[in-house]
Amino acid sequence: MKTRILILTFFASTAFSFLFANTNQNLELRYYKPASIWEETLPLGNGRIGMMPDGGVDKEHIVLNDITMWSGSEEDALNPDAYKYLPEIRSLLLAGKNVEAQDIMYKHFKCKGVGSGFGAGNNVPYGCFQMLGDLYIHQKYAGNDAVLNYSRALSLNNALATTTFSKGGVTYTREYFTSFGDDVLVIRLKANKKKSISFDLELSRPERATALAKGNEIIMSGQLNDGYNTAMGVRFYTKVRVINKGGKLSDDGKKLSLNNANEAIILISTSTDMLDKSYISTVDNLMAKSAKTSFTKLRKKHVKEYQKKFNRVELNLGKQNANSATDRRLTDFQNNDDPVFVALYFQFGRYLMICGTNENSMPLNLQGLWANTVQTPWNGDYHLNINVQMNYWLAEVCNLSELHMPLIEFTKSLVPSGTATAKTYYGAEGWTAHMMSNPWKFTAPGEHASWGATVTGGAWLCEHLWEHYAFTQDKEYLASVYSTLKGSADFFLSTLIKESKNGWLVTAPSSSPENGFRQAGTDQTAFVCMGPTMDTQIMTELFTNVLTAAKILGIENDPTVEKIKTVLPQLPPMQISEKGYLMEWLEDYEEVEPTHRHVSHLYGLYPSNQISPNSTPELAAAAKKTLNRRGDSGTGWSRAWKVNFWARLHDGNRAYKLLKSLLQPAVDLDAKKDARHRGGTYPNLFCAHPPFQIDGNFGGTSGIAEMLIQSQDGYIDLLPALPDVWKTGNFKGLRVRGGAEVDVEWENKKVKTITIKADVTNIFKLKVPENVSTITYKRKNLTVENGFVSLDLKKGQKVKLSCE
Repeated sequence: MKTRILILTFFASTAFSFLFANTNQNLELRYYKPASIWEETLPLGNGRIGMMPDGGVDKEHIVLNDITMWSGSEEDALNPDAYKYLPEIRSLLLAGKNVEAQDIMYKHFKCKGVGSGFGAGNNVPYGCFQMLGDLYIHQKYAGNDAVLNYSRALSLNNALATTTFSKGGVTYTREYFTSFGDDVLVIRLKANKKKSISFDLELSRPERATALAKGNEIIMSGQLNDGYNTAMGVRFYTKVRVINKGGKLSDDGKKLSLNNANEAIILISTSTDMLDKSYISTVDNLMAKSAKTSFTKLRKKHVKEYQKKFNRVELNLGKQNANSATDRRLTDFQNNDDPVFVALYFQFGRYLMICGTNENSMPLNLQGLWANTVQTPWNGDYHLNINVQMNYWLAEVCNLSELHMPLIEFTKSLVPSGTATAKTYYGAEGWTAHMMSNPWKFTAPGEHASWGATVTGGAWLCEHLWEHYAFTQDKEYLASVYSTLKGSADFFLSTLIKESKNGWLVTAPSSSPENGFRQAGTDQTAFVCMGPTMDTQIMTELFTNVLTAAKILGIENDPTVEKIKTVLPQLPPMQISEKGYLMEWLEDYEEVEPTHRHVSHLYGLYPSNQISPNSTPELAAAAKKTLNRRGDSGTGWSRAWKVNFWARLHDGNRAYKLLKSLLQPAVDLDAKKDARHRGGTYPNLFCAHPPFQIDGNFGGTSGIAEMLIQSQDGYIDLLPALPDVWKTGNFKGLRVRGGAEVDVEWENKKVKTITIKADVTNIFKLKVPENVSTITYKRKNLTVENGFVSLDLKKGQKVKLSCE
């Protein structure tokens, strides 16, 4: 059957109604009991500060967070003696003696000092992201009546949380939000009967804090360890104020007590001196302003500001059932297809990004901005061998481009430290960063070469600098990051060595992130190597992007550009093993762990576009074999990465299978024991490594977007990996490279309508459905050439296509 496409064109206006209106979709996480573990609590945030209430009836525990709560401080982590060992390390690698080279690196080619403290950096200079404090509401009731009609929920539409229940004939309601408009945390307690609100309020922290309750406020302040036990650590200041209607408020120095009030509002203002040297006055001013504003106005302004970002994108795969318990839906999803649950999870990822960072904030770390301990797992830092990058995979395609900026600015800020690292360890030009970093700009190799030797962490970050340009087409921005891209390329141009077998130029030393192999002829495990496939893929992408950027910006006679043109053809090609899978290293080594969580050698498939079913079918087939060998299990974020892989391979059903694997419950609802030690998803939809790592949430959302729309190959590809279970649906507001937003509606897996809005003036190439013979545009027939149509659009122009 042939499909007829009708194209209508019009320009955007404020009065325009979007094609697919689903603004009434009620996107909620809902539960019918209080949280019993932190991974059941509900995350709220405004990109700088946050909280996670557990909904306890008698004792509510609310964990408070600030994204700048980092211990540690700047340190000299550069080992000046490391460079002396580089020639020997390279000679051993060239001789195939990886373990011997590795032994030298374990001793000498690492950071000075203790580095990250092997993931326990709270009290060392590297530092640790950590919780701000614990707020406890001890609510008091008349009598010991049973709790009825309990419910708590998180609205993704409004970034509001609620807890409601009845007790002794009284209905109690708590509302919580982290204000996007006034930059404070807000909690309201009310009841349907006067004089029913009574509670004690406490604020504390496990260490390094003092708190004083006086009048209607609790003030907590302290200083984190700088790693040297001096007075140079990050200082914090938190103020909690109770505004009560009726009742009597008192203090005993440790807590505030409110009795017989009609209603109470709890305001929390907090900051640190990491980014704000006037942090105390900031806290006081925010509190003073918010205290003068009614709760209704605070909430209205908050919702309005939040929705400016959230409402850009919609995904409908059916009608949401807001009354179903989210933890039960998560469990049932393994046995029952629930497309609307996928849409909820997709939007939850966008919600977490909006709430976890903002344009002027710090990058999302391993836990976003949420933590419930002072020693966060793996320091809650920036892992540069996939994790911090995965946090931002959804930023562009899911229409949150400005939230990419904290990572981009962070990357640029690493250059001075990375330049010193390049010179000290490699005698090299340019800049580099290895496996991990922090707000103190750590770029040295980690304290153990098995995972800390990866040399392409900074170059991987540069991929995000380019992607932001690819989606926005902002040449002024591109000019501002060109030196960072160029500096990263300069590092590799001055450090590559020629391997002896084929004469290819390779990195040395390095590693394929965290994965090991058997050294030939031995049973010894090696991690350190030269020229792992991922390094070559990242360099190929970086070099290509620098060449393209130079051309766009009209840069001529740049020595770096000329060197790249010479070096690029000398990089190793991607190799397919005799068994048909893509090789992870220069040699087809025996893997120690064939199902390893990292699948680093498929970087070229995703997030890069060097492997494609269309342009490189043999490599795509090898990628499939690689994924089948790796398997569908693994850590939560590993499963999320595999969703993206299979979407890029245009296998929607396999991508959906991996999505189900990602959404495997990490806590068994039907068991009577804690089961937080398996990968998947927690009851509050946080991703389980385990423990909680937020990257899997963002990777999962990115994977769903990749199933719906792709643009990495120079054209817009609609529904490239649509699974059979998503037969009918629509989305609005997803973005494509080249600078456009796209809306699509489909029925029985057939595209019905398409809307493209150009954010910039450009020519957009669209892959049209098979069997299309006629396209009508302004009453003129356009010829579809090889399955594609080109649309020349002006900035702000919209083109509507109807497929019959």
